[in-house]
Amino acid sequence: MKNTILGVLLFFAVIVGANAVYVVKETERAVVLRFGDMIRVDVPPGIHFKLPYVHTVRKFDARILTVDATPQRYLTLEQKALLVDSYAMWRIVDVQRYYTATSGEESRTNALLAQRVNDGLRNKFGERDLQEVVSGQRDLLMNEITEELNAYTANEYGIEVIDVRVKRIDLPDDVRGSVYERMTSERNREAQQLRSRGNELAIGIEADADRQEAVLLVEAYRDSERIRGEGDARAAAIYAQAFGQDPEFYSFTRSLNSYRESFSSKGDILLLEPDSDYFRYMRSGAGVMAE
Repeated sequence: MKNTILGVLLFFAVIVGANAVYVVKETERAVVLRFGDMIRVDVPPGIHFKLPYVHTVRKFDARILTVDATPQRYLTLEQKALLVDSYAMWRIVDVQRYYTATSGEESRTNALLAQRVNDGLRNKFGERDLQEVVSGQRDLLMNEITEELNAYTANEYGIEVIDVRVKRIDLPDDVRGSVYERMTSERNREAQQLRSRGNELAIGIEADADRQEAVLLVEAYRDSERIRGEGDARAAAIYAQAFGQDPEFYSFTRSLNSYRESFSSKGDILLLEPDSDYFRYMRSGAGVMAE
């Protein structure tokens, strides 16, 4: 009987001791409550003790968490509808404020933050046109939303917004077709303008090339005629100088060349007087050579 009582007492002691010890991990933030009232805030990591059934420990994830906002439809400055899918990254910085504002419920925090992100995006998209929100000023827009959210959430929820990002921007189905058609028309118009400019430049380049070609041909012809004329003049001077030394030998050489060309073909017929001057060197060739 005594052993049974000791065993029961030991069992309850173990249960009480187990409930009196709690561990806070490095990745957690914790508060201690006494009958619902917060008596210890931001308990540091390690092993701690509490009064069983009197004190309650609430632990929260201290790591960076992500909340995916539900895709929302926003209007840009020119009243163009966009379907935007975004997300935000956050973490706890003030455990007491976080517990007071959200009762330590992560799902409730995500819902509140998602609503704030959607409101911020709606305001920022309404101040910018389609080009700016899609590519031109997206980074600036995200930084502005992050700063504005931090100014609010740090005081109201005890959390810090690390970053806000847009995952995807789509056109709603009811306006996608008309927008794509307008974009296609604009791209075709730009392509036609570029094509016209290219044709204009090509015509100019071809005209300049033709002009340069004509100038080069004229200059080349002029130089060739000048060189040919100089060559003919020098050749004539050389011939004149050479043949001037012996006119009779020059006449004899010219006659031999004429005979060779005249009698090169058997079909050639010459009708000349026998005593024609053309055959002078054929009749008196021996005498001429002797001279």
